[in-house]
Amino acid sequence: MERKDGRFWKKSYDPGIDDLDPALWESTLPECFRKSFSSHPEKAAMAFMGVEISFAELETYSNRFANMLLANGLGKGDVVAIAMANIPEYLIAYVGTITAGCVLSGVSPLLSTEEMRFQLADSEAKCFVTLDAIFEKHLSKIHSRLPALKVVVAARIGGFLPAVKNFLGTLLGKIPKGAVTPLEGKAVLSFYDIIKGSAYPNTAPDVSLTPDDTAYLQYTGGTTGPPKGAMLTHRNALSDIHIVTSWLFIEMGKGVALSAFPIFHIAGLFTCSCFIIFGVTQILIPNPRDTGHICAEMKKYRPFLTANVPSLYHLLMSDPKFKRLDHSDLRICISAAASFPADSQKELEDIIGRGKLLEAYGMTETSPLTVMNPALGQKKLGHIGLPLPNAEIKLVNPDTGAEVGPGEPGELCVRGPFVMKAYYRQPEETKNAIDAEGYMHTGDVVVQDEEGYLRIVDRTKDMVNVSGFKVFSRKIEEILTAHPAIQEIAVIGVPDADKPGSEQVMAFIIPREGLFDEEKLAALEKDVISFARERLAPFEMPKAMEFRKELPLTSVGKLNKKALRDEIRRR
Repeated sequence: MERKDGRFWKKSYDPGIDDLDPALWESTLPECFRKSFSSHPEKAAMAFMGVEISFAELETYSNRFANMLLANGLGKGDVVAIAMANIPEYLIAYVGTITAGCVLSGVSPLLSTEEMRFQLADSEAKCFVTLDAIFEKHLSKIHSRLPALKVVVAARIGGFLPAVKNFLGTLLGKIPKGAVTPLEGKAVLSFYDIIKGSAYPNTAPDVSLTPDDTAYLQYTGGTTGPPKGAMLTHRNALSDIHIVTSWLFIEMGKGVALSAFPIFHIAGLFTCSCFIIFGVTQILIPNPRDTGHICAEMKKYRPFLTANVPSLYHLLMSDPKFKRLDHSDLRICISAAASFPADSQKELEDIIGRGKLLEAYGMTETSPLTVMNPALGQKKLGHIGLPLPNAEIKLVNPDTGAEVGPGEPGELCVRGPFVMKAYYRQPEETKNAIDAEGYMHTGDVVVQDEEGYLRIVDRTKDMVNVSGFKVFSRKIEEILTAHPAIQEIAVIGVPDADKPGSEQVMAFIIPREGLFDEEKLAALEKDVISFARERLAPFEMPKAMEFRKELPLTSVGKLNKKALRDEIRRR
């Protein structure tokens, strides 16, 4: 089918929003950082557990870190891997890495020892910045199998906290600690000796960079196989930053923001970069599940923007302190990275105010955001929004590759300046992901309405094949979540023992509070089945149902269906 031209969705944009001049991203991240540092040096760049660090201090610390990398033999294009929580040390190491012309690779602290070894080895990281607890738990066991690794920088979770608070945190067991020991053939350095000592200059090194140089090597989640490293350039990163900040009408040097996205993930890296470049104070949240801490920070700083995943918004909504907060200064509440049921969205807006919640969509390979609901205009609950400025999309039939039109489900394919350069050392995977026209194939099946709004109906890998019928797991989840007794649900396909090559629908359900006992669950199952029969086709009906108190999540709070499939396979 011929694609509807003219990017018709632009008619639904907020007034004043249009494609940006590509000249905006003919630059590099260090150039943008320096402009921000010089514009508001005394303003707080970050707030962490009662401690504030100014943009001038961030510049000084990051420059020393950059000079340390160069003094220890790293240079342009070398990979620096960082595995830490959202603490000041992460931002300093990140800015320092980029300032030195090196490539940042975020590493989840929640990885297993072998998963961490894989990423460090695959990325050929020459420097690893991590916490003492991770050093002892993981690095001490794998360092001999990392021949490319030359420098290790160790920090601690409370390194910027006052001594008394640090002592009490350790005493109470709230701040994890570990032993940092010498490693044969590798330099082991103290983070604080680097940034607070006089061994390294506090001025930015002279490193020649271009917009097309790689800035990030960010690994995918590995939900369908081993993680792949997405190579994102300075142009990729800056284009998305400028597009999204324009979309949200963010003003230079104004306000405070709170993002609970982990910085090791592309979503957290993106938000923290936006805040640095636009001179916005960011509140660092080391534990996104600590709703009491988030509420206290929101009460103190009154952020104009928050960003989080749906599962963590659910936690906030269950905290009475969040409901009692004055949210009048909050104008943007971004939800991304996972499905957010419409009823839950309404519940959140009952607390924060109508029209503030913006669902967004993106992926590591697109730097990340490509679709979002308008900041001011119509927002459609349950929709991820409109394609952003400078983005081109096409929807294709997952089976035939033919383009489909509005109202028809198709795989979302995206083209624009934010699309990655390639997967690191994986040309075939790159070819499979980016087609000859330059479109990134996302793997998400969406429907676009006549106004241009997109709604995800499934992942291509999550579609269940029931005797030749394609069943959208997301559709079933959305329908059954409307049942008043269901809090969360995950639907997967499991092999049908009676029909080789076919699957059955299986549902994992978290009931609402107070319903988790044998007698109530038996009655609930019958009621859910009856509820489903009224709303689903026979081939869409779950053939198996399992009630749980929790569902497996990834390190960033996404529902982990791979873990569920693996569990079923092991039974």
